Amino acid sequence: MEHESFEDEQVAALLNEYFVAIKVDREERPDIDQIYMGVCQAMTGQGGWPLTIVMTPDKGPFFAGTYFPKERRYGRAGLLDLLPRLFEIWTKERDKAEEISANIVAELNKSSAAKEQKEPARTVIDRAKKHFVRSFDERNGGFGQAPKFPSPHNLLFLLRYYAIKREKRVLDIVTITLDHMYAGGIWDHIGYGFSRYSTDDSWLVPHFEKMLYDNAMLAHSYLEAYQITGESLYSQIARQIFTYVVRDMTSPDGGFYSAQDADSEGIEGKFYVFSPREIETVLGREHAQSFCQHFAITAQGNFEEGSIPNLLTTQKSEWLLDPSSFLERDRQRVFAYRKQRVHPHKDDKILTSWNALMIGALAKGARILKEEQWLKMALQARAFIKRHLVRDDGRLMARYRDGETKHLGYLEDYAYLAWADLELYAATFDYSYIQQAMLIMREAKRLFYDEKQGGFYFYGSDGETLLMRPKELYDGALPSGNSVVLYVLEKLSLLTGSEEWGKLALQQIHAFYDQVEEYPSGYAQFLMGLQLHLDPSQEIVVAAHMAIEATKLLDVIGNAYLPQSVILLRTDENHETIAQDCTYTIDQEPQNHRPTVYFCESFACKTPIVDPDELRNLIMQMAVEKRP
Repeated sequence: MEHESFEDEQVAALLNEYFVAIKVDREERPDIDQIYMGVCQAMTGQGGWPLTIVMTPDKGPFFAGTYFPKERRYGRAGLLDLLPRLFEIWTKERDKAEEISANIVAELNKSSAAKEQKEPARTVIDRAKKHFVRSFDERNGGFGQAPKFPSPHNLLFLLRYYAIKREKRVLDIVTITLDHMYAGGIWDHIGYGFSRYSTDDSWLVPHFEKMLYDNAMLAHSYLEAYQITGESLYSQIARQIFTYVVRDMTSPDGGFYSAQDADSEGIEGKFYVFSPREIETVLGREHAQSFCQHFAITAQGNFEEGSIPNLLTTQKSEWLLDPSSFLERDRQRVFAYRKQRVHPHKDDKILTSWNALMIGALAKGARILKEEQWLKMALQARAFIKRHLVRDDGRLMARYRDGETKHLGYLEDYAYLAWADLELYAATFDYSYIQQAMLIMREAKRLFYDEKQGGFYFYGSDGETLLMRPKELYDGALPSGNSVVLYVLEKLSLLTGSEEWGKLALQQIHAFYDQVEEYPSGYAQFLMGLQLHLDPSQEIVVAAHMAIEATKLLDVIGNAYLPQSVILLRTDENHETIAQDCTYTIDQEPQNHRPTVYFCESFACKTPIVDPDELRNLIMQMAVEKRP
């Protein structure tokens, strides 16, 4: 619409004559997008972007739709016909327009009203699992038909389900999906990083836009899959995601940029595709032949007039390239050649929420793969947020670009950042990160919480007054703020044993449980919080005089996949602070001056452990047990 309509002089003339035209960046103002997408879905039965809304001066919508061409085609009305008709309705049938607006607003407010409070049951988790099993694409991985989105939170939920129930089928679904996504063209085999989604069933042809949040959440998925399976491919993919982010998506000050466009020189995918002849000019005939065979680059092509490099016809045993191999060196040469092309536009705004997701992923990567450089990057980005995206009065802001900080932070900014701080604690055992997470959640409660019906509003009580204050729960392209809030609250409840967090977590479950029960698989991130609430948990306290003494015990714990666990490191330096917040740790001292692990399940503790091998055996025993 931007190119064919808004830049067209005829359309612009009509818009300027009849309307006040406002273009909204939905990434900067997700509150506006959230409200009016709900309007569009209520009025038309569907939604999508671009989103087109016509409203009264009082912000009341009376017309909604998505894409409209300049002139009628594809069975859609054209703007040249539509805009005069809408003006006519406003001038001659204003009562009708205002009635439509009032009815739709009333309907939306009605849908957000309180419903019957229900107690949570594990059956809702099992129903979500069954849905994913039924909708799984056996041939290509993923769920449903094209277009296919990675939806990493669905995979993370299934990994946790497997860890609790030990159903191999569930793990297979995740690994097959992760394998096929990597093999397809949705993964950039030359320069790394995942594109936003696949336009086909086999993950071959992506929408080439690369989003920071997709790569952050997929890094979480591959790292956790590596922990469970020990599959080196998954650790390598996570490493390459971080290589891409550090190289292409990091600002000089340490924040992370938002996205890279799909097109360059006005053509989608032009930056990413190759022909055999082009590869031959870079590598020479002999090397080009093996390179093109490995990455399925053919004269016929698979996209427009070129080939998207992929591994869909290559044996999995050959996917990982040895750093010293000819193919890896050739890939680097092709990458250097590609760098000379006109690059896709980079969206260089820095969003608190998406940065928080990447901070958490980098911290997890540093912890699992023992890479200090990624922890350094995570800490730099966290410092960037503190420096540029926190107002003097402590209010979190949403966006930074070119020295300008703008927009009050939304619920997802607070929720994602608290989650990132918990990941930073797990990577550093610096207790101040737990304290920061608690502070963030208290601020979130003050600004966003609905004291009457429970749940958290999308934007704060100090924000601009809009048509309504929605509460987002659906875990779509991104996990919702309310779902991440539940996950963080449950983690804080387990870490501290405090009634403050446990009570608020239960209220969060009650506020949304009936909605989740209607369609469980649409709320995978929320279900991860519900798993922490309903399934057995482990509270692990490592007590030592100094942190360095506990390294061997912490390594044993860190190498295991324990999604239902929280881990505290208590030392002489921090034990008073921890004991104040986490009263259950008061008597958990080092035994005979040796670092000691207190391993508790749902706050019932086993005999203290000082031997790393004994701890390893206990964790291995847990891994083979099937939970009820």
